[in-house]
Amino acid sequence: MLNRLHDTLRLRTNPAIFFSSAAVIILFVLATIFFTDALDTGVSAASDWLLTNLGWFYILGVTVFLVFLIYIAASRYGRAKLGPDNEEPEHSNGAWFAMLFAAGIGSILMFWGVAEPVSHFGDPPRASLGIEPGTVEAATDAMNFTYYHFTLHTWTIFTLPALCFAYFIHKRNLPPRVSSIFQPILGEKIHGPIGKLIDVVAIIGTVFGIAVSIGLGTLQINGGLAEIIGIPENALWQLIIIGVVCGLATISVSLGLDKGIKVLSNINIVIAVLLLIFIIVLGPTLFMARGIFESLGTYIQTLPELALWNDTFADTGWQNTWTVFYWAWTITWSPFVGIFIARISRGRTIRQFVIGVLAVPSAFSILWFGVFGYASFDIEFNKGGGLVDRVVGEGDIPGALFAFLDHYPLAGPVSVIAIILVVIFFVTSVDSAALVVDTMNNGHEDFNPLGQRIFWAVSVAVVTAALLVFSGSGGLEALQSTIILVGLPFFIIAYFQIYALMRALREDAGELPRVRMRKWKKVLPPEEVERRTDDDDVFGHEYDEDEEVVITPEAVEPAPEFRDPYVPGDGRKKKRYGTLASRTGSAKSEPEHPG
Repeated sequence: MLNRLHDTLRLRTNPAIFFSSAAVIILFVLATIFFTDALDTGVSAASDWLLTNLGWFYILGVTVFLVFLIYIAASRYGRAKLGPDNEEPEHSNGAWFAMLFAAGIGSILMFWGVAEPVSHFGDPPRASLGIEPGTVEAATDAMNFTYYHFTLHTWTIFTLPALCFAYFIHKRNLPPRVSSIFQPILGEKIHGPIGKLIDVVAIIGTVFGIAVSIGLGTLQINGGLAEIIGIPENALWQLIIIGVVCGLATISVSLGLDKGIKVLSNINIVIAVLLLIFIIVLGPTLFMARGIFESLGTYIQTLPELALWNDTFADTGWQNTWTVFYWAWTITWSPFVGIFIARISRGRTIRQFVIGVLAVPSAFSILWFGVFGYASFDIEFNKGGGLVDRVVGEGDIPGALFAFLDHYPLAGPVSVIAIILVVIFFVTSVDSAALVVDTMNNGHEDFNPLGQRIFWAVSVAVVTAALLVFSGSGGLEALQSTIILVGLPFFIIAYFQIYALMRALREDAGELPRVRMRKWKKVLPPEEVERRTDDDDVFGHEYDEDEEVVITPEAVEPAPEFRDPYVPGDGRKKKRYGTLASRTGSAKSEPEHPG
């Protein structure tokens, strides 16, 4: 029946995965609209239980993933190419970074750039340690938590699935689906019911993760328009904003990757950098520069503590609404970001990939949050304040950026540019999500009907509207409760991804033999050697005559000869070159030829 319906609708996808995912999404939307209170009560109860009992699991998981990525990049597998061994990267470094930025964390920077450091400055996370709101200590700790939330750990959540996708898609040539990562474990069963279930869960989670992002962006755009032209912040305008953003995303989807996402990403990164330069030039430049370097140092110093901190003794519940929410939210849309990053990263080595995806966006995030964070502190300390009252006192997190821009020249025009920037960020997110979700359904990247991608863009819009407008809770609260619940299976799946990747790397690269070392003779002091060779030993002790002892170090055998394991031997003993380079990744020197 599903196959007949699939053909009738002129689709080109996997009927079981497509219709199962679509059915769950439609049922959720209908339940949200018609059974609002019951669904809200159930989701809130389940979310509260997870936060109370498994919040530590979310926090531990991301730190474990980061340690694994550092290990895999530093290991011998770091030199493996994500694609054919002789293939060059498909995109330049600049274009690659721009697409990483727009599809991954760009929208987060706009929403939380001011709100995050100001929130922690006005309401310190570790107030139980004696940190008072509005103090220098509160500002220092606010930057530590801001960097913790939006640099290495956030990009770890994106990098792990992205690396797995890149390896199994480009190296083993498997379908671009989450189930392909489990091929070393499931074998051909990735095409069976278990594989389909994994893909359905991934698709549904991705749609919900993007919906949360669009919901946050909608709140921010609505807040900005209210600030500039005075429109009300209500459900009607939020529905209009969702419709406009997803409508623009649909147009971008129809244009494809090169004409749509790539162009918008490049435009976005330019506008974002110009906005950053505007704040640097007109803000407290020296104060920001000194603060960024100083806060980077304190972040590095406190990172091991923050990475495992669980607020055990005070148990204020702060981490549940901040760190755990971030990790659960981020991991739900990691399949979408992962497949997208994998698709644009063909031809890079694992080491280049991990360093690039982890370090470069993290460095930009440090600059971004450092500039906006210290400029906000300057407003609070030296320019009359007002941001803490707006963000913490009134709870207006979406309006934080526009309240901040009111302290700068040309606040109106710059706020309009900021709104356009937020819109473009979310357009690229929906565009990328529709493309990737459709790819996960199809299992290939060849031609597919445009209507399928449009369907997924519309699905994101409908789920966003259901969560933001029709849920029983307040908008932000509903987004948080739902995403914490959806994020749990993704954390469990991530551990299996680590195992599957390591197993695949060992199978494809082969096991290295144990290091063989040459043997040495036993060295004794000269007087002891003389005593042992003296026939008139007064003690009459008999020594092992087979053990040869010497005064100076002397090898029993020459050092072993190694050959490049990637160069086939021909059975003849000859001098080989480049062995050290092949084992360390350093530049290979040319051999010298006689004459």
